[in-house]
Amino acid sequence: MAATRRPTQTAPYRCTECGWTAIKWVGRCGECQQWGTVVEASESTGLTRAIAPVAPGAGRAARPITHIDTTDTPRRTTGVGEFDRVLGGGLVPGAAILLSGEPGVGKSTLLLEVAAQTARSGRRVLYASAEESTAQVRLRAERTGALHDELYLASETDLATILGHVDEVKPGLLIVDSVQTVSSAMSEGMAGHPSQVREVAATLIRIAKDRGIPTIIVGHVTKDGSIAGPRILEHLVDVVCQFEGDRQTSLRFVRALKNRFGPTDEVGCFDMTGAGIAEVSDPSALFLGHGSTEPGTCVAIALEGRRALPVEVQALAIETKAPNPRRIVNGVDAARVAMVLAVLEKKAGIRTSDKDVYVSTVGGVRFTEPAADLAIALAVAGSVSNRAIPRNIAAIGELSLAGEIRPVTQAAQRRSEAARLGYRDLIDDRSGRLRGALDDVRARTKDRPGDDIPEF
Repeated sequence: MAATRRPTQTAPYRCTECGWTAIKWVGRCGECQQWGTVVEASESTGLTRAIAPVAPGAGRAARPITHIDTTDTPRRTTGVGEFDRVLGGGLVPGAAILLSGEPGVGKSTLLLEVAAQTARSGRRVLYASAEESTAQVRLRAERTGALHDELYLASETDLATILGHVDEVKPGLLIVDSVQTVSSAMSEGMAGHPSQVREVAATLIRIAKDRGIPTIIVGHVTKDGSIAGPRILEHLVDVVCQFEGDRQTSLRFVRALKNRFGPTDEVGCFDMTGAGIAEVSDPSALFLGHGSTEPGTCVAIALEGRRALPVEVQALAIETKAPNPRRIVNGVDAARVAMVLAVLEKKAGIRTSDKDVYVSTVGGVRFTEPAADLAIALAVAGSVSNRAIPRNIAAIGELSLAGEIRPVTQAAQRRSEAARLGYRDLIDDRSGRLRGALDDVRARTKDRPGDDIPEF
């Protein structure tokens, strides 16, 4: 009698996200491209082939959207105005906020300030730090003046223990720093594994929604600046904020990449000092030079979110005998500077091919939008001709290869900000072409002393 062969399992591994099957284990799903979601088919994947309908309870029945009452969910200020601006006016009860940024940029310092200000307003705060001990956080709080009896600290890396602290403290604001260093016993792998990050984030968000606790979660970033962990992390939360800043300067920006409760084009400005982080409600003075007007400078009106900021662009042109002149830039786009120099020489007759050209911004700000083209051109022209542009003149405009000045986005807001800051003359697309803009600048400076200086 021939022995019967047991049927072999053709797909012993299955993706918990999309149901994709494989005959051997792989780290990344071949269908949805998620990492760490392929498990043995015998394990529970969360996929249900058939489900029976369940009648909702009386309190969870669907209602017309016009009958939904929002009076019980008012926004609560964090006490930090610039952070409130990015959030859309404050914290919404039950909101889950993800704050990411590079190491050392100041995420923990900002959140400690938010926690202290919230505690001073009378609401209890639980700050769960999985990266630092409570003594380390206390030392930073002493330095930044963030001590308050309503601010509770816990140094825990276990999710269940953090939930236990939430039950005992009953906070009005929960801060978890960070999601990549917290682990759950309900998921396989070590802390930071995609499945762990997904489980921890989902549990924290569920607690936030069920109890109406605003929750701020800190997230790490990868080498290219994107948020580490599975992409689903950004989909689960209500608000995604990016904390940016150059380590060489003290200026910091908070941007909202996603916001279910407000706009995503707001930017908060902060200054990192030795005593902590300070709000910068009017950062105009940070990006402007000081002292007398010198040739080679021009002010442009940049746009950071909805906020218009004056940025001083500086240029220095030096004659050289080298066959390949140098083009050194800082804070501006090198490709656009090269294009502006070509347009200057071809359409305005200002020779730069025999000169080393250096272009930079003041204050370490990055001004890479096309609106900087005209200011760069005027600054370079002023350096070549050794003619200074008065400080009451600003410029905004995009240059085309034909030498035309094109309008920029939100020009009315930029003009309003320029007028508020005292710039009486604004050179923009109304000049028509680059040569016309140079003529307008020359007409506004012809009555100034020093007419013997060569014209543009």
